[in-house]
Amino acid sequence: MKKQDAHKLSVVFCWHMHQPFYRDAESGHYALPWVYLHAMKDYTDMAAILEQVPGARAVVNFVPSLTAQIQDYANCIRAWLDHDDELPDPLLLALAHQDGHFTREERDWLLETCFRLNHERNMHRYPAYNRLWHLAEQCRNHEVLHYLGDNYFADLVTWYHLAWLGETVRNTHFVARRLIEKASNFSYQDRRDLITLIASLLADIPERYRKLAEDGKIEISTTPYAHPIIPLQLDFKAALETVPDAIIPEQPYPGGTERAQDHIDRAKRVHAETFGHPARGCWPAEGAVSQKTVEMLGKSGFDWCATGEGVLHHSLGYNLREHQGGKDLYHPWRVGHDGSITCFFRDDRLSDLIGFEYQSWANSDAISNFIHELAGIHHRTQGENAPVVSIIMDGENAWEHFPNNGLPFLTALYQAISEHDEFELTTFSDYLMQHHQQPKLKKVTAGSWVYGNLSTWIGDAAKTRGWELLIEAKQAFDTAQASNALTPEQLAAAEEQLRICEGSDWCWWFGDYNPGATVRDFDRLYRSHLSKLYQLIGKTVPASLDAPVSEGGAEAEGGGTMRRGN
Repeated sequence: MKKQDAHKLSVVFCWHMHQPFYRDAESGHYALPWVYLHAMKDYTDMAAILEQVPGARAVVNFVPSLTAQIQDYANCIRAWLDHDDELPDPLLLALAHQDGHFTREERDWLLETCFRLNHERNMHRYPAYNRLWHLAEQCRNHEVLHYLGDNYFADLVTWYHLAWLGETVRNTHFVARRLIEKASNFSYQDRRDLITLIASLLADIPERYRKLAEDGKIEISTTPYAHPIIPLQLDFKAALETVPDAIIPEQPYPGGTERAQDHIDRAKRVHAETFGHPARGCWPAEGAVSQKTVEMLGKSGFDWCATGEGVLHHSLGYNLREHQGGKDLYHPWRVGHDGSITCFFRDDRLSDLIGFEYQSWANSDAISNFIHELAGIHHRTQGENAPVVSIIMDGENAWEHFPNNGLPFLTALYQAISEHDEFELTTFSDYLMQHHQQPKLKKVTAGSWVYGNLSTWIGDAAKTRGWELLIEAKQAFDTAQASNALTPEQLAAAEEQLRICEGSDWCWWFGDYNPGATVRDFDRLYRSHLSKLYQLIGKTVPASLDAPVSEGGAEAEGGGTMRRGN
């Protein structure tokens, strides 16, 4: 292991890979396709870039709820290829359509679904795909959509998947190149070949990242199993530490401590099974922490955790960037009662530059600007023993807004930093192996990477209503469990369903500031998951789950999939 130069600025990129459980509780089909689409694009490209750039190093955080679904997709597609079993996703079913005939409902759904991507970056670049878009628009404007034939829809669903392939796959894989060059009139065999390619990409992901970790290129960290907001599971009053007038449920979450520990323990087990080694670090869901949360993570055996800059701001009680050149942001802190776990804090400015700004810059300008920002931090932390800057961000959703899925940008960024005399790319665990002594933070104020508080998941009427529905379901689960009426198999299925319901994404989307269509998708799926929990424990589904929690209606930046730190 390379010893770090104490005079260099350590730079850690932490890419957070996460998708909630999308499998519909009633039909068994995936309600939304984002797991496999991001897998064949973003997770694949990220691995390829790390493999190809000699000096690239990073932390990659995989949430178990994501890796479980990637493996499920890979297994189901392989079973379909081998035995003609049913595919688990309606979009894949459309791609696999054999007789070439689409119903009116299927046509309407494909026209709505197969243009859901960045048009400028990933559709208009392909003349054949662009032509399909303009044909649909012309027919829609003249109310003659029925003129579009079955070949149109076979080509449309094929192009949607071609556009979602990773840039490294489109550039190098024979099947992808052949189909892009063919451009139209895709046969059933063409589409089957594409599905075979998708299956191989998904199946390869765990092994590729395991190999990167074994080669010292990355550290793989984890998140509590289904991405729960642990500070709120432990105590809803945590939200009041930064937002005193937040609306919170009148009663605590039943058995919250045990539920949080269950997610932590299960994540550790699934992570080791998936990647072949235990996780030393944890990105708690949404970087949401509290004093009790970090103590629980430390007692669970994690060496480090991470959260947002705003949490450190509130915990110290002063403006980080105006105090001594912001140097307190550029070292980790020991946290928890006994200081047994170290916490790193996200640089919001640098993370948000990548997430939201550089997509519209020329690559050379973006790289120069980022190096300039790092040089400023290095200058302001001269005299510090071992400064480190943590860039922590969504590893999926930013890249579709960059040219070529961010491949040229991220490749050049890794190269520029790794070749710079004053910087060194590293991982959180490798940093701690070289720098054991860190100051202790007296108390962690509850918050997350979003604004340094918990308002994204609780505090208004809709989000708090989401929690109230979960509390009611958890109480019903506890009653059923105490009755001993469930078989071990039934109890295990109900416990897994409860974990899904406890994920953070449902309340993330509740709110008028998010797009209406997406809010309705997640609202319906959340209530479906809760309904399934009642069914699994043999209870009547309450009428309260018939009413929508939130409808949305605005256009959040980036479609709402990402937010700025402050």
